[in-house]
Amino acid sequence: MTRPTSTPTSGASTAPGTTGEPLAQGLRPRHLTMMGLGSAIGAGLFLGSGVGVATAGPAVLVSYAIAGVLVILVMRMMAEMASALPASGSFSVYAEAALGRWAGFLLGWLYWFMLIMVLGVEVTGVAGIVSGWWPDVPQWAVAAVVVAVLGGLNLTGVKNFGEAEFWFAAIKVAAIVAFLVVGVLVVVGVIPVAGGALGDWAAHGGFAPAGWSGIAAGLLTVVFAFGGIEIVTIAAAEAREPSTAVARATRTILWRILAFYVGSVAIIVLLLPWDDAAALESPFVSVLQLAGVGWGARAMEVVVVLALLSAFNANVYGTSRMLFSLAERGDAPPAAARVSRRNVPVVAVWVSVAFGVVAVLLNWLLPQALLGVLLNAVGSALLVVWVLVAVAQLRLRPRLEARAPGGRLPLRMWGYPWLTWLVLVALAGLVVLMLSDAAARAQVAATAGLVVVILACYAVTTAVRRRRLAAPVSPR
Repeated sequence: MTRPTSTPTSGASTAPGTTGEPLAQGLRPRHLTMMGLGSAIGAGLFLGSGVGVATAGPAVLVSYAIAGVLVILVMRMMAEMASALPASGSFSVYAEAALGRWAGFLLGWLYWFMLIMVLGVEVTGVAGIVSGWWPDVPQWAVAAVVVAVLGGLNLTGVKNFGEAEFWFAAIKVAAIVAFLVVGVLVVVGVIPVAGGALGDWAAHGGFAPAGWSGIAAGLLTVVFAFGGIEIVTIAAAEAREPSTAVARATRTILWRILAFYVGSVAIIVLLLPWDDAAALESPFVSVLQLAGVGWGARAMEVVVVLALLSAFNANVYGTSRMLFSLAERGDAPPAAARVSRRNVPVVAVWVSVAFGVVAVLLNWLLPQALLGVLLNAVGSALLVVWVLVAVAQLRLRPRLEARAPGGRLPLRMWGYPWLTWLVLVALAGLVVLMLSDAAARAQVAATAGLVVVILACYAVTTAVRRRRLAAPVSPR
């Protein structure tokens, strides 16, 4: 008995090695474009940017630029493969095609575990903020409503999910644009302020107060803030005309995201002293208050809640599609590949929602030490994804060109293969930097342990599968 290698022509099952019912193709290019923009603009930017500024000072701009270019290149690789071979398993499918089944199993389950843990953090964050608005409402009630509403939304069909993400992302993008407009007006003097830094870096240690080591430490802080953009390549399989949709969306969003991040952080370091810990706890709020926008604090709280809700919604989608893809390829229970009348992988969605609830309970019940280990395990998991994406792109590019009409791909990675190799060298350097930092070293160790566990599970399941296939069939 050999593994099926059918190649259906619709839905998420367009990749070799997949079987079963196709998913719906209800996402439009505008959904993918806004999904890509919104997925990278989240609480990591609104709240985490202050951590990066405090670490590197104004030179964090260099950290953001380096991290942004690195993520743009990795995303371009993903988009090249997704436009040529749309699949709901995305990089897991591509890694399997390029490197073998072990790589697909590893990336699929690693990504699923990472997003499940993040789901718990996101819904806990929403519950904490909303309970602060209405102290009589318990956090568990807020979390239950979020899980029920957004879990239910994912069950109603991919078009509804895409529409919700479109509007979530539109609000976040509008908030960033408004912030940039206000910040520029302050910087050029249209809005007069008192007490802002206004680029007076010399009084606070200069542009790079911590030198290159500060830039490197800032890079470790900001590089994972861009995580989430990969959802576009997962969603591409459920888009109308997936090959052209993902190519169009990727061309549109990548440089805009870098501009949003670098532009926002430039405003922050121009107006706020990098060593003002109180201001950097919520830098966007501090800038708005400096500009005289008194309601800025509550407005940004609302935006952060919407960002977390958007991320939770997208991650339920991402985990369910990855689990669906693993089940299609025989690497997860077959039930997870069941599709509803709306062409939704209903079992996979329910499983993701259920484990998201478990992750919430872990956030509230586990001792901080154990929870820290679990969260550390996902802290650098994206590095594993990015490394295997680059390796997969190196190996798949010639095959994809050979099967493409006229040898022309819908979207191509720049400077192949040299830029891909440069990304691998940069990622190796990032790992070295992480190993030189105590907190980041713990993340690398925890992620390495998780990788070993997943590969051990792969070895066990493979051995069991071979034993079953080798067992003689008893006569009836």
